[in-house]
Amino acid sequence: MKEDVLRQIGTIARALDSIANIEFKDLALNRGQYLYLVRISENPDIISDHLARMLSVDRSTAARSIQKLIKHGLIRKESDLENKKIRHLFLTAKGETLADVIEHENRYSNQMALSGLNEKEQLMLKELLQKVENNVSENWLFVKNGGKREY
Repeated sequence: MKEDVLRQIGTIARALDSIANIEFKDLALNRGQYLYLVRISENPDIISDHLARMLSVDRSTAARSIQKLIKHGLIRKESDLENKKIRHLFLTAKGETLADVIEHENRYSNQMALSGLNEKEQLMLKELLQKVENNVSENWLFVKNGGKREY
């Protein structure tokens, strides 16, 4: 049963990711870069390490995506006033415009995915998925930091 749930979650995630990649291709966004724009939009002033953890990717993956987004003029880095080694991320005007388009698509996809569920079912699903996300994120951090899972 548990494997089936994870397969279904994976299928949903891959389908929505594929749709987004196809639809956002015209926006000059490569695979998954739309996630970075939205998270920076939701968390202006975020630093790359926090963004990487939020997206459950390693720092080098985040750094490459951030560099591409900077190169395309979608985000910018600003040095921290107290610690010049810390760089905060912000959207540019062009990035804000794209983030708005992406958020609109996200609302549409959420509405489509949840169609047929009443409010109580939607809330229950959200709460249950939050628990699953917390479990997986905790496990991801454990493994990422060198931990070995015992099967």
